[in-house]
Amino acid sequence: MQRTIYLFLLILPILISLHALSLKAQTIPAYIEENADQAQYIMQNYGIPASIVLAIAIHESAAGTSKIAKHLNNHFGIKGPNTNKVIKSSYRDYPSVDSSFNHFADILKNRKHYNGLFDKYSPFDFKNWIYGIQRAGYAGSKLWASKVLAIIRKYKLNTYDHLPEASQH
Repeated sequence: MQRTIYLFLLILPILISLHALSLKAQTIPAYIEENADQAQYIMQNYGIPASIVLAIAIHESAAGTSKIAKHLNNHFGIKGPNTNKVIKSSYRDYPSVDSSFNHFADILKNRKHYNGLFDKYSPFDFKNWIYGIQRAGYAGSKLWASKVLAIIRKYKLNTYDHLPEASQH
């Protein structure tokens, strides 16, 4: 009996981890579907690859499941003031997920250390965009760009990188 309990306690954390991974795998495609239109809107209006927008949001918000994504609508880990009563943090709160996406695009477009990317890279050059964003100081981890690129490749997010027909000619 003791051996059975010991085995159960040994296997339980593994089963819980597998279940969590399974839930996360189901969450990411739904997150992509839910936010693809906004990412494409940003690509069309700002020139930032939709794949970049989606992959960074997935990475920074754990596909919308992180505490700051759920309570603050902050999908990009952007710091700033918040008035939220549920979660006290140094992360900015937003009235909606779309406003978080739009503010991320505004930051890249208007902040000096990012705005050079627009002249340097095509909206279809997601790889150089990611490394350019990292070099400009968006994330402290040296592995950040590699992780974001892995998300783009795994979920084929570059298929969302297109402009309206009139813009492609």
